[in-house]
Amino acid sequence: MTLQVRLFAMLRERAGRDSIELELPAGATVADALDELARTPELAEMLARLPVRMAVNREYASPETAVGANDELALIPPISGGADVHARISEEPLSADSLQRLVADPAAGAIVCFQGVTREVARLDYEAYREMAEAGMSAILARCVERHGLLAAAAEHRVGAVGLGEPGVVVAVSAAHRAEAFAGAREAIDAIKAEAPIWKREVPEGESEGRWVEGTPAPAPETAG
Repeated sequence: MTLQVRLFAMLRERAGRDSIELELPAGATVADALDELARTPELAEMLARLPVRMAVNREYASPETAVGANDELALIPPISGGADVHARISEEPLSADSLQRLVADPAAGAIVCFQGVTREVARLDYEAYREMAEAGMSAILARCVERHGLLAAAAEHRVGAVGLGEPGVVVAVSAAHRAEAFAGAREAIDAIKAEAPIWKREVPEGESEGRWVEGTPAPAPETAG
């Protein structure tokens, strides 16, 4: 069956048109439509890093929602209620000042910045599934923006060797009031540590190998219900 997916804002500009036509088999779901869109050359890079939602007949839909030829589909990028989201995995040293500037806003009464630094060992070696980690971090920040009414949120995580006292992760958020800023920053860093596919190896002074830190199982996918 042939379906039209409406595009908006940065997705429309990147694709160079207002909609994209998809060919999907009968019984296809929103997840199938998103997978097909992710293979569209014009949108592939942007969809790999943006937390998007699909609307079916003008209602937000879950990945398991079935779609039909007469349905109205729309791909919804992060909503510009004034909030900006930035997420990045980097081999370079992180700068809290840079992230604070990214989230600065004239309407902000509070900016909270958290730095997670290497302690007790000579270095930490970080490894990440970069594409998935950046997409996951973006989704986490977008969730925190919506839940706490943040004006902007940013997070960056190092990969490679991070020496004693150096930041391996930085999170910065801005909000109208301090309570929302503190809560948003706390939720963001906790979720990144729990959900993003990033691993670390502790390397004590005088050792070259060290050991991988045992973490927790990856979160199970959400199910409709």
